[in-house]
Amino acid sequence: MPVSKYTYYDFTLSLCPECLRRVDAKIVFEDGQVFMLKRCPEHGRQRVLIATDIAYYKNQRNYNKPSEYPRRFNTKTHLGCPYDCGLCNDHEQHSCLTVVEITDRCNLTCPICYAESSPSHGRHRTLEEVERMLDIIVENEGEPDVVQISGGEPTIHPQLFEILDAAKRRPIKHLMLNTNGLRIANDPGFAERLADYMPDFEIYLQFDSFKASALECLRGQNLLKIREKALENLNRVNLSTTLVVTLQKGLNDDEIGAITEFALQQKCVRGVTFQPTQVAGRADGFNPATDRLTLTEVRQAILDQTSIFQPNDIIPVPCNPDALAMAYALKIEGQVLPLTRFIDPTALLDNSRNTIVYEQDERLHEHVTKLFSTANSVDSLECDFNQLLCCLPFVKAPDLSYDNLFRIIIMRFIDAFDFDVRAIKKSCVHIVHQDGRIIPFETMNLFYRDEEKERMVKELAEMSF
Repeated sequence: MPVSKYTYYDFTLSLCPECLRRVDAKIVFEDGQVFMLKRCPEHGRQRVLIATDIAYYKNQRNYNKPSEYPRRFNTKTHLGCPYDCGLCNDHEQHSCLTVVEITDRCNLTCPICYAESSPSHGRHRTLEEVERMLDIIVENEGEPDVVQISGGEPTIHPQLFEILDAAKRRPIKHLMLNTNGLRIANDPGFAERLADYMPDFEIYLQFDSFKASALECLRGQNLLKIREKALENLNRVNLSTTLVVTLQKGLNDDEIGAITEFALQQKCVRGVTFQPTQVAGRADGFNPATDRLTLTEVRQAILDQTSIFQPNDIIPVPCNPDALAMAYALKIEGQVLPLTRFIDPTALLDNSRNTIVYEQDERLHEHVTKLFSTANSVDSLECDFNQLLCCLPFVKAPDLSYDNLFRIIIMRFIDAFDFDVRAIKKSCVHIVHQDGRIIPFETMNLFYRDEEKERMVKELAEMSF
């Protein structure tokens, strides 16, 4: 009998990247890699690489935890995922991080921009509009975990500080400001003013490369000195910062280790987020056939290019294991101890507690006291691994703080090429639409920024019924 050259593993729903029609898709294993096979009636067959590590891909399912829903849903399910975003009552995860875009405008025109921002694009939101958006988040979440003020470039908004004040008045656990760093670098005293919003406030700073050629490709100009000056100002006030790296294969993926090592040397930096480019919005010069990076490729590059992390240090994030991976570490006196290796990957879900069962925390304490000579500083270390599974872990020790934590996040923003409805239903990074809907980041950029595209895609969906 004829034998297939691949092993059939799973079935899902995907999209045609040409017309965004919903199509059936097979997940298959071939030559040690994972591919998605799909066919559009109009645009034919497509074969998309979605993972380069079969064992990791299969292990993702072991980290999937029970869904945590928002307090309310905003839209009804009619056409089916992904055409009812809002959040609809078929979505399987609340907003772990909610993005509030306070402006469409930006002081850059980056060749890679999912929002297609520029100095002349769109408008600033009014303070009243932003406050309503914040209220919608609170209505959905009660006490939102993380809210990120974004754009466009939010630091150019004329009422930025009134907006930050409004956010701080609400029961938001952690507030972030997403920025390209130009104003932090060039505006004297701006970093000091932002530092007044600490604690529970963080800068999400673009930091893509040390190479002029890569920065010009991604951002349109060499911004390295701007980034370095911004970090100098942020270090001066020790304002918690995450470096955010947009990645493309062959452009800057060889710098993953160098950026990680650099981040560890910065007083204010609490971690690095690596984001492979999403094919959405403005993607000038990006070739999906050659430039795409999978989550597993980024994970392997971290392992290959640094001496800090081992394979069991970089694990799936249980709220959306298909799209997110994480590693956490402690920084003490120049030494780095990965924490996530102490999570028992074979543990079963304890549904009665809606958490994951882990090894005893005493093992972590013993390892820390062996490694570090300053045992007194960790004499009564406790680590809440349930909190560790979210963006901001809780570590309790007399002389340790958020300053001692370092995290690596790999954030795969799914697009029409690798679209998998299973992962989209678990998306936990959401954007507040101007009309009040709360929409997963991935589908917002594919469908909901463009009214004409949203209308066209819904017509396709209705035709399929």
